[in-house]
Order: sequence, then structure tokens, then C-alpha cells
Amino acid sequence: MEAQREIFWQIPFGWVVYLVAALVVMAAVWALSRRAELWKLGRPENRLDRLSERIRSFIPLAIVDLIFHRRFLRDPYPGIMHFLIFVGYALPLLGAGMDFISHYIVHFMHGNTYLAFSFLNDLGGVLAMVGVLLALFRRYVQRPERLDNLLDDAVVLSLLFLIPLTGFVLEGLRMAVANPPAEWARWSFLGFAFFQVFKGASLGWYQAIWWFHMVLAMGTLVYVCLAFSKLTHILVSPLNVFLRRLSPKGALVPLLNLEELETFGAGKLEDLTWKQLFDLDACTRCGRCSDNCPANLSGKPLNPKLVNEKLKELMVAQPKEEKELIGEVLSEEEVWACTTCRACEEACPVFVEHIQRMVELRRNLVMERGSLPETAMEALRGIEQRGHPWRGARFTRTDWAEELGVKELSEADGDFEILYWVGCTEALEDRSRKIALAMGRILQAAGVRFAILGTEETCCGDPARRLGNEYLFQILAQQNIENLKKYGVKKIVTACPHCFNVLKNEYPQFGGDFEVVHHTQYLAELIRSGRLKLRRNLSKRLTYHDSCYLGRYNDIYDEPRWVLKQLVGAEPVEMRRHRAKAFCCGGGGGRMWIEETGTRISYLRLEEAIATKAGILATACPFCLQMFEDAVKAKEVEEELQVLDIAELVAQGISDQP
Repeated sequence: MEAQREIFWQIPFGWVVYLVAALVVMAAVWALSRRAELWKLGRPENRLDRLSERIRSFIPLAIVDLIFHRRFLRDPYPGIMHFLIFVGYALPLLGAGMDFISHYIVHFMHGNTYLAFSFLNDLGGVLAMVGVLLALFRRYVQRPERLDNLLDDAVVLSLLFLIPLTGFVLEGLRMAVANPPAEWARWSFLGFAFFQVFKGASLGWYQAIWWFHMVLAMGTLVYVCLAFSKLTHILVSPLNVFLRRLSPKGALVPLLNLEELETFGAGKLEDLTWKQLFDLDACTRCGRCSDNCPANLSGKPLNPKLVNEKLKELMVAQPKEEKELIGEVLSEEEVWACTTCRACEEACPVFVEHIQRMVELRRNLVMERGSLPETAMEALRGIEQRGHPWRGARFTRTDWAEELGVKELSEADGDFEILYWVGCTEALEDRSRKIALAMGRILQAAGVRFAILGTEETCCGDPARRLGNEYLFQILAQQNIENLKKYGVKKIVTACPHCFNVLKNEYPQFGGDFEVVHHTQYLAELIRSGRLKLRRNLSKRLTYHDSCYLGRYNDIYDEPRWVLKQLVGAEPVEMRRHRAKAFCCGGGGGRMWIEETGTRISYLRLEEAIATKAGILATACPFCLQMFEDAVKAKEVEEELQVLDIAELVAQGISDQP
């Protein structure tokens, strides 16, 4: 006799389970269709575009992020906990599926195959129960601030624990009734342990627990569907990953046909897109966004998770309640606190898109209501009137270039390899001008034929767009694109990640397709090709800060570090949070021109740099440089820590002077 199992063994009318399962599926479809009516409150948005590309890109993401939990495991304890529950339920479900196929299609669940699946089923149940116990300990003993909704969690976790537990009890009772050979039974190791307890149990107990277990499992699914509880993310979150944006991470969605629009941005719930409402249900309320948000961690009024929950509460209340998103649901302070650093989106395991939604709220404030902080308004006014946001600038855009004899495009007669896009900050702000001077010297030393726009250069539009003035941004973008095309520009190098991101990822929305390279990438290219040789040693310990718009927005992490390693004698050491998890400097999203409340974000990041005991804090962004310069002075650590752009360090490396 061979080891095997008969489906519905000693269970009269067991096939009724299939009818119940069909009802559960119908309940799930009904619940999702009912929920979809809420999502439809939002504006239309095509998220089934480029379908073949979407499918191809989803498959590796599903394997890496949904199955192997890459994003979850960045936070080890909850990551392992969630992974155990996921695997713990996946294995028995796989076993049940194999049972069904073996019984009705191709019989193969016998002998060693059956014993192996018996072991895996028990292993899965044990893993699930351990995962649930870890979750209970985390929520009700450790109680991290980011976790709330403890009542719903208690219901969900209790159900998740009881399902495998009753499964093991059922397994033990079945063995007690069937009395299989021990060499088979031991493969179902935990069921076998329960068998020792239930020896002599009657068939009636086995049948009663069988039905209880099935009703519990099916009832849990019905609860999930009808209550649309936290467990609904099992269905919604994978869909959210599939429907994620395929455009570059750094590109905001433009407002098209501005002259024809009746309203701007998001003032009411229906001004958000259906996908932005779908995000609210995909959110698992895990709090990873809030734990990584620099605004939240520095005492600002913004908490990304709570923003999701407030908007979801309003969505569920529709159409009973109609509220203004800003003023009645969210405060203006919450909206302006965001640095657009993408730390929330990088941490989110289900790809909720926070930044575009936040910018839509700002667009409504600025373009519909004319309401924004006074200092931000001055910056936008400066961009409109002067072509840059810096009030009281002492320099012109070409002062630094005159020192080096750099040509403007109007004088170059087409004889240039690259256009060096200087940017407002490096051309006009006192400290950041040294970056432009360093880049000029490096390019000349490498024999690069380059030119600048000079007096024809104007703001790239990043501050205007991130602050919500889409109209001003589009004017600047179209003006710059026309100018660049006039001179036949093909390749652009810039030292500002904000300019880099806009030129590379957002100008193509308006016909501006250029090869755009960040200066750290270009420096690496020059060194590798032998056009630039570094001769000077650095004796100080060095740490590098990842700019948000260079790293999380554009995945440029390796080139800056490689360049720093070429400075012989430099010892790059990593801060506690680095690469994709790097902490923001606080200057992005137009925050450079908004007065900061609470603890300055740059102070928190500076503390991490100081902890490395480095003598040099290397940056690759003029905003970061300026924020850290101010922080170093405020903390009075100028003697211990020097803030320098990578270009300045490389310029020292090609110089014979100390």
C-alpha cells in the first residue's frame, strides 16, 4: 500500500465546499466592483498603456518584491515576519492546488511525492503561525508608533493564526481515525504531534472540526471581501504594482492644454485620478513611508501614512461628504512640508505614488487659490521677472565664466562637444559658484570643448514645478527647449541634480530630447578615458551624501563613489543611511525657499555625517551643499567637517597647488 490521501475522506457532501468557494469568489468580485465605484470618483487615467512592457516588467518585480519581499526585508524584523506569513500560507495553498489537480486531472499525489507535500504543508503552517506570533509581539508588546488600527489587526491576526492551528488539529484527528503507518504520518510532523494527543478520538470529532476549519477559512475570505479589511491588500497590492507608472521616476505628470482647464490641481477628491484613489486601498498602513519621511522625522506636520488614511476616510464617506482636500482634510502646512525626496515611495512595498499627489495639491494651492508661503512666492516671482529664484544675487550668470574665458554658445559657432548647463544656484549663489569654477577648470584641463548658454540661460523650472506653478514651468521649459534646439545642442552636462532630472526626464514631455549627463557621470567618463588624470592625495577621511534627485530619482549611486575612490588617499565611508535609503538634506521640492519649522532636516543628516568621523562631507548637488554649509555653521563644526562638491575635490586632484 502506498502513501496517499483521499479528498473528502469520510466527509459526506464535502463537495459543498466548492459551492461555498464559488460564493466566496462571487463575494470578492462583488466587493471589488463595489469598491471600484469609489475609485471611479477620480479622474480618468490610462494605466494599461504599454501593456506588453508592463507585463514584462511586472514579472521580475513580482518575484523580487512580492514573493521574495525585497522591500519588506529592508526592515528586518517586520520583513521576516511578513515573509513567514506569506510563505506559510503559500505552501499549504500550493499543496491544496496540487491535491485538486491530482484528484481531478492527473493523479500524482502518492508515494514520496505525497509525503513531500505533507511535510511542506506542515512546514508552511508552522511558518505562518510563527509569523503571526511575531506580528502579535510587534503590535502589542513593542508597539511602534507607526502601527495603529490595532483592533482590525487583532481580528486579522487571530484569524490567520486559527486557520493553520485548526488545520493541525484536523490533521491529528484524521490520523487518530485513519491510524496510518507511523513512517507515513511522521512526515506531517506537527499533525503527528497532535495525533499523539487525540488518539482514540471519534469520527464525529474529525468531521466537526473539518467543517469548522473550512467555514473558518471561507469565512475569513468573506470577511476580507465585505469589510475590505487590511487583508484586502492580498488582492489590491499586486494590482497596484502592476498598474504603477512606467514613465521615469523623476518625471511629474504634466497638465496639458492649460488654457482650456477649468480647475488646476486637486482641490476635491474627484480631482485626483482613479489610480491615486486606488493607491489608498493598496496602502497596507505599514508606516514605512512615515518612518522614512524626513519631514515627519524632523517634527513637521506631514505624515505620509496619515495623509493616505485621511484621504481614504473621505473616499469611503463619499458621496455623503464633500470636503475641500486642503483646509478640511489636510492642512496647508502638511502640503508644503514635503521635500519631494521620494523616500516614502522608495520604502513603500506596494508602490504607492505619494509625490505626484502632493504636487497636485500644491498646484491647486498655487494656481487655483494663489496661496503659498511668502518666501516661496518671492522665489517664483524672481523666476518670472529675473529668470532665477535668488533674491539679492551679487553676480551675473557669466561672472564666473569670464574668470576662465569660457565661451557662450552664441560665440562658439557650433564648435563644442557639450553644453555645460550651469544652473541658477551655481551661477549666482556665492558658495555654489565654486562648483561652476571647479567644473570649468576640470573641463579645460581635460581638453573638453564646451560652452555655456550664459546670458541666455534661465531657470530650468524645477522650483516652479515642484512648488505647484505648472504654468510657469511650461513657459520656462518651452523657452529653454527652443533655445537649445536653436544651437543644435545634443549633449548637456550639469552639476545640479534638479536641473539634470528636469532636463533628462521632463523636457521630453515637451519635445526636448537631449542626452543629459550629471557631472559625476561625466567626471567618471573623463577619468576612465584618460582625458583627466588625478595627481593629488587627500589625507582626510571622506563621506558622501546621496542627493535625492540624483539617487532615488535617477539611480545614480556608483559613479560618484567611483570618482571619489580615484582620489588616492581618500577613504569614503558610508553614513548610516546611504544610497536608496539616504536621508534628505531638506532643500528639494522648493523647500530651499520655504522657512523651516521644527528641527532642520539638514541638522539630522549632518549628525550622521559627523558620526562617521569624516573630515570631508562630499556632495553632488548645490542645494545639498548649501544646506550643509548652513548646518555646519549652525553646529559650529567648521573646523572638524568641510563640505565640498565632488567637482571641487576633483579640481584639487588635478592641481599642483594644495
